[in-house]
Amino acid sequence: MMLLSLGAVAQEADSTAAGPRKNSRLMNQLHRVQNYLDSAAKRKVDPRFIEVPDRPWRVIMRYNESMVNVDYENQLDFPELKEYSEWKLRFKPPVASSVGLWVGYRGTGISYSYSLSKNAGRNFSISTTGAKYGFNFRLRRFSMDDVDFSGADYIDGKKQAEISLHGQLDAPVLIRSVYANGYYVLNGRRYSQAAAYNQSVIQRRSAGSLLLGATWYQSSMDLSDPKNAPFVIASKATGLIKIHQANIGVGYGFNWVPFRGFVVNAMAMPTLSVYNRVKVYKYDFNYMLDFESEPRDDYGEWNRETHLWANGERYKPMGRYDEWLNEVECWESDQSTSYGRLQLNIDVRLGIAYNWSRYFAGMQLQMNRFSYKQDATKVTVIDAWGRFSLGVRL
Repeated sequence: MMLLSLGAVAQEADSTAAGPRKNSRLMNQLHRVQNYLDSAAKRKVDPRFIEVPDRPWRVIMRYNESMVNVDYENQLDFPELKEYSEWKLRFKPPVASSVGLWVGYRGTGISYSYSLSKNAGRNFSISTTGAKYGFNFRLRRFSMDDVDFSGADYIDGKKQAEISLHGQLDAPVLIRSVYANGYYVLNGRRYSQAAAYNQSVIQRRSAGSLLLGATWYQSSMDLSDPKNAPFVIASKATGLIKIHQANIGVGYGFNWVPFRGFVVNAMAMPTLSVYNRVKVYKYDFNYMLDFESEPRDDYGEWNRETHLWANGERYKPMGRYDEWLNEVECWESDQSTSYGRLQLNIDVRLGIAYNWSRYFAGMQLQMNRFSYKQDATKVTVIDAWGRFSLGVRL
């Protein structure tokens, strides 16, 4: 029994001693990985132009603002009268503000943001930057009924009247956008895009580089609520548009270093859409765009199965008043997919950063413009954001 007890004690002592040895081996392996990553980061750059800080960890406080402008243009034709009307809706949701915390190692990390804005929709973004690459992803979703409206009437090609006003639609329009962008830096040893955007490295001397980029953009604009019938009918029954674009481009970025620790970056990249897919959903209504006719009471009840009024008519004039808002209904009547022509878009960025001791501060701006045109329908989206950051290296 004593031998068994001694054996058990010896076994427990061995297992207790094995714990620290295993932990020590794990820590050594982690240190080797960290040393390899640090050495690789320094080998990839020219130390005369780019400094890789010895402290690899960073904690950053960020204040972000993002905005989206959407212009929707169309034309309503009256060929028998040689007349047509051009009109535009402009959607400008409130600027989305948020504060967040970013924690990461070198150029990669995670962040969390808290929204400070109301009625600004949902906004999500991630990004990562290395010595020779960068990647950005943004998701925006919002609904809005507050719009600017402008229009003009033409007869025989001559403008007869125009109108411009600010108001509210009878139902909100739902807009979604997804943006993903990646780029490759040809002169990555001397030029760093990251120096001005996430401060993972420090630009020591002025330098520039050509950039190769690719962008995926998709968005949708949904006006198909029955109460938006006047605009859908005037858009040749188009109630929902889904756009998918793949773009490639060549741009140029430059870092200007007027004194140690301070850098100003400017980058512009024109892109050409090599893939431009548009899906259009058509809708029909039980009312027609006629505000001049006097109201009639012989239409009876609307039959949802036959899509006819009781008197056999398909469409009822909207009339001069808003009673139609209580009875209007719509249904999807058709859909089509087309592949549009090449579109020229642009990606513009501006960044400023200052480094001192273990601390750094930065300000970044980015703007993207996308457009789509088919027949008389034109959609232009301007997506932009600005950010101020203050961080420390650990």
